[in-house]
Amino acid sequence: MSKKLTSRAEDYSKWYNELVVKADLAENSAVRGCMVIKPYGYAIWEKMQAELDKMFKETGHQNAYFPLFVPKSLFEAEEKNAEGFAKECAIVTHYRLQADPDKPGKLRVDPEAKLEEELIVRPTSEAIIWNTYRNWIQSYRDLPILINQWANVVRWEMRTRLFLRTAEFLWQEGHTAHQNKAEAMAEARLMNNVYATFAENFMAIPVVQGVKTESERFAGADETFCIEALMQDGKALQAGTSHFLGQNFAKAFDVKFANKEGKQDYVWATSWGVSTRLMGALIMTHSDDNGLVLPPSLAPNQVVIVPIYKSDEEFDAVSEVAKSIQTDLRAKGITVKFDDRDTQRPGAKFAQHELQGVPLRIAIGPKDLQNGTVELARRDTLTKEVVALDDLTNTVENLLKEIQDTLFKKALDFRDSHITEVNSFEEFKDVLEKKTGFISAHWDGTNETEEKIKELTKATIRCIPLKMKEEAGVCVYSGQSSKGRVLFAKAY
Repeated sequence: MSKKLTSRAEDYSKWYNELVVKADLAENSAVRGCMVIKPYGYAIWEKMQAELDKMFKETGHQNAYFPLFVPKSLFEAEEKNAEGFAKECAIVTHYRLQADPDKPGKLRVDPEAKLEEELIVRPTSEAIIWNTYRNWIQSYRDLPILINQWANVVRWEMRTRLFLRTAEFLWQEGHTAHQNKAEAMAEARLMNNVYATFAENFMAIPVVQGVKTESERFAGADETFCIEALMQDGKALQAGTSHFLGQNFAKAFDVKFANKEGKQDYVWATSWGVSTRLMGALIMTHSDDNGLVLPPSLAPNQVVIVPIYKSDEEFDAVSEVAKSIQTDLRAKGITVKFDDRDTQRPGAKFAQHELQGVPLRIAIGPKDLQNGTVELARRDTLTKEVVALDDLTNTVENLLKEIQDTLFKKALDFRDSHITEVNSFEEFKDVLEKKTGFISAHWDGTNETEEKIKELTKATIRCIPLKMKEEAGVCVYSGQSSKGRVLFAKAY
């Protein structure tokens, strides 16, 4: 198969789909709408998972695991949450198959094995977790509960795309319980900030922190905080959400505690999550027509060493130095792959590692051994330089940091140049059509206006920025008064 990708300018969607498959990140499975995450793609997800998990634990959270199945009666308990996810639910009704008497060699559902109560395959876990918390919480001494779980969930999507929207996906979901509103609200803000820090420091993706409008909130939440990123095609992507749930789930599941005064009160709650959708964000923020471009902080291999040789003797000599380089770099905490495969020529290896976004590539051959040098190639700029072996470790360390910083700055410059203030609906539509990106516009605060703009333009309010300045104005659509600008965009 040709490694050449469709260009982003020609067809961005096709470029994305081709890149995910050709870079060996994931592929469609035999189950409609589900994906197989391949080892290279999963290695990136594992690095994301490890960094996030460390950040969660540093903020006092512990990991646990809850069942995949939710009894229908529990799922229905919090009405808004149930209604919000009802259309996406997969449901288990039977627990056994049997031989089909009419079709030899085939199986059918055993009609006698119907479940007493149907089970929902979790689209999210609030219901099963809050039913569990009822048994864990009696007193203020039991609070706060700060739990996270790494899990899979199922949301029966009709239109799917690898990583961005699949029927089953991997994620983490935090679920916390608190004594009062202030503590729960502080938790929701804290975790949204954790997500923003991770996106910017590890993914090299600048994000806008904000709150969702009422119509865009998580089902069952009183407030939804979010981080919004901008992809290269000018569309926004919701990269993470953190929800202040108030006492909604505590009331639905009768979770009360005795406060310090001995009075009974309902618990206050949050939930928050990010998913393998972050993989899509990583791909679409940095990659180019040659393939993946990975920030060093999340690259499975930060450096790859490719030997150049013609004979076994040359290979042995080059390998000895290459393995020494590998040892020195690993001692500095740098992940290094020595690509000593004899089934691929150097050119094919170069192409593969470029396609897969390895930040730095070292090529070393007999002439390099004579000169005490190596060729060092950067994936982000596609530039090469000759580096003395004596300076190699320090050069690699500095370059990896430089690449991480450069990728963030490039993405930030793009994002900032694609936030456009508009003051009329005609200007709004013109920018949306010709420039794309975030549109900063006044909104009158009504669901009716929000829905009408969405209907006419397919643009949604991505968030009300947390740093939104108070600014009197008039709504770009209705002409009614507005207290400040919000961010609109077309989105994934």
